[in-house]
Amino acid sequence: MKRERKAKIVATLGPASSTEAEILSLIKAGADVFRLNFSHGSHTDHAARYAVIRKLEADLDYPIGIVADLQGPKLRIGTFAKGSTKLSSGQSFRLDLDPTPGDSQRVPLLHPEIYQALEVGTELLINDGKIRLRVDRYGADFAETTVVVPGVISERKGVNVPGVVLPISPLTDKDKGDLEFALELGVDWVALSFVQRPEDIAEARALVNDRAWIMAKLEKPSAIESLEAIIELADGVMVARGDLGVELPPERLPQIQRNIVRAARRHGKPVVVATQMLESMIEAPTPTRAEASDVATAIYEGVDAVMLSAESASGKYPVEAVTMMNRIVCEVEKDPAYREGLDATHTQPESTTQDAVCYALRSAAEIIKPAATLTYTECGHTALRAARERPATLILGLTPHFTHARRLTLVWGVQPVPFGKVASVGDMITQATHVALQKEYASPGENVLIIAGIPFGHSGSTNLLHVARVGQPA
Repeated sequence: MKRERKAKIVATLGPASSTEAEILSLIKAGADVFRLNFSHGSHTDHAARYAVIRKLEADLDYPIGIVADLQGPKLRIGTFAKGSTKLSSGQSFRLDLDPTPGDSQRVPLLHPEIYQALEVGTELLINDGKIRLRVDRYGADFAETTVVVPGVISERKGVNVPGVVLPISPLTDKDKGDLEFALELGVDWVALSFVQRPEDIAEARALVNDRAWIMAKLEKPSAIESLEAIIELADGVMVARGDLGVELPPERLPQIQRNIVRAARRHGKPVVVATQMLESMIEAPTPTRAEASDVATAIYEGVDAVMLSAESASGKYPVEAVTMMNRIVCEVEKDPAYREGLDATHTQPESTTQDAVCYALRSAAEIIKPAATLTYTECGHTALRAARERPATLILGLTPHFTHARRLTLVWGVQPVPFGKVASVGDMITQATHVALQKEYASPGENVLIIAGIPFGHSGSTNLLHVARVGQPA
C-alpha cells in the first residue's frame, strides 16, 4: 500500500461500489479516502460500507479515511396539477405558500425563509438554472416574477437563489440525525453542505466537537464572500462545483476555484476539488480530453485531493475512473513544471515557532534531498503545517492516535502511520527511522528529516528539526 504520489483521491461509494471486492479494487486502483453520500442510501447501506472499509483497513494494515457528506437543505418547488407546465419568456409567474398544486400561472414554493431574503430584481433559478425567474414584487408569503429564461418546468425541481444569504441552518433535522449516526460509526471527516457564513461552521462544530474534522463545502456565492473566515474555522474545504456552477457564471468558476485553493493552502487546510471531474466515465471507459485537463489543472494548482462522485458510486466504470484519475495525478506530479508551480505559489509562513521549523524543513529537503520527511504529531497539526510547505519529499505522518492517522489520509503528501507513544527524543528518532526503513520509504544509510514538538503530547508545539541517518543510533 505504498503510495508515491502526493495528491489524494476521494471516491464516492454507492450501488456500483459496495461489496468488499469492489471497494478493495478501488483501493488498489488508487482511492485513498471514501465518501459516504448521505443524500442517497439508507443508514443500513452506509453502515455496511463503513464496515467493509474498516475490515479492509485492518487486512491491509493501512489507514483509510471516510468522509460523511451531509445532504443539507434542499429547496424545491411544489407540485403541478398536470405534473409540469411550459413558461414563456416575459410572462408573469407566481410562487407562494399555498400548497394547492400549481398551473401555468403559479406554483407552491413552501420555503418562507426564501421570501424573507428576496429583493426586487433577485433571480430564482429552477432546475439548475434551466428556468430563470426575476422577482418583481414579493411579500412574506409570495413572489411575483417575470420569466427570463423560459422552458418546461416540472414539479419538485430544485431552487437556487444566487447572491442572497438565506436565513437557513445548513443542518436540517435529517442532517442532524445523519450526523449523529455518522459520528457514532466513527467517520473521520464531516462534509457540511450549504455553508453560507462562518457561523454555519460554528453550529456544526458544537455538535461534532472533536469527534471528526469538518470540511466546508463551498457551493454558495455568499460563502466565497466570507472565504477567509470560513477556512479559518473549518478543518478543510471542498470546491463543490455543482451548485456553485449553477449560481455563478461558468466563466468565473476557474478563477474562484483557483482563489479557494490558494486561500486554503495559505491557511494550511486541506482542499478538495469535486464535481464532474471525470463525468463522462459514468457511461464510458475513458474520459474526455477536457476532463483529463480539468483533473490535471487542479493538481497543478496544488490541491490536496480530487474527488469522484457518480463516476465511482453509480457509474459503469468505477475502477477505471479511479485508475484514470490516479494516472493523471501521477503524470502531472512527474512534470518539472508541477514543482515549479508549487514553489511559485508558496506563501510565507506565519510568525510562529511551528511554521519556522516547517519552513526550515522545506529548505532542508531541497538542500539535502532526504529519502523522506517524518513528522511525529499527536493531533495531526504538525503534519498539516509540514504539508502546507509542500516539501519535495513524502511526509510520513507518525501519530499515536489511529483516528488522526485516518484524518490525515486526505492531506497532500502525507502517508499516515499509526505510531506508538514515545518516552524521549532518542526513542522517537530510533522508532521513526525504523518505520521509514520498514515501510520502504528509506534505505540503510539514507538521511531522513524528522520534526516534532517537545515536550510530547502538546498540540501545536512543533519546535524540533532533526536530520537522522537510517540504520544508525539516534
